Amino acid sequence: MYKVALFDLDGVVFNTEPLYTQFWSEIFRKYYPKQPDLAECIKGQTLTQIYEKYFQDREEVQREITQKLDAFEREMNFRYIRGFEMFLSDLKRRGIRCAVVTSSNRVKMENVYRKRPEFKEMFDRILTAEDFAKSKPDPDGYLKGAEWFDAMPSECIGFEDSFNGLKAVRAAGMTVVGLATTNPASEIVPLSDVVISDYADLDFEKLCNLLSGSH
Repeated sequence: MYKVALFDLDGVVFNTEPLYTQFWSEIFRKYYPKQPDLAECIKGQTLTQIYEKYFQDREEVQREITQKLDAFEREMNFRYIRGFEMFLSDLKRRGIRCAVVTSSNRVKMENVYRKRPEFKEMFDRILTAEDFAKSKPDPDGYLKGAEWFDAMPSECIGFEDSFNGLKAVRAAGMTVVGLATTNPASEIVPLSDVVISDYADLDFEKLCNLLSGSH
């Protein structure tokens, strides 16, 4: 039934989402002090989209944020979510094609590859912000992931943690696995077919059992 697994990056593969929340909270506290929740609203959006929406025509501010973000990401450790590597290995052993669908850009991914040289080889494809026209919650990135593998959306499972990401997988017509790494499980249940806290003790067979029990 399932042929493809598509993973968001931050909060799904790497335990980095809390770090980004902290980074953007500081940025928005400085430039939008009356809107403290903007750091949550931007999850799943590309840097270009964030600039267009919140910092349009403020090139100096954009440059400052880009420099800070670059320095911030160069220092990140990119720790895997618990159990992820074993889970991914099990998927690949069973012939499931695996890809990343992230709103992160290629500059950020170069930092990932420096810290995690094995990362590129772990996936069949890595789709970044430059690979799709519209960002989450639009399904464009996930649909391109399915297209790359010549798969129907119904043959794909999307793994997401943010509201925008979960909506994107759902809009793509794929099975949705929500990770309660960024938001409480109770809040993402309505947008997910199954919710998990991490990948510990999970394999493809167990996941399929969870999914069959949810329908």
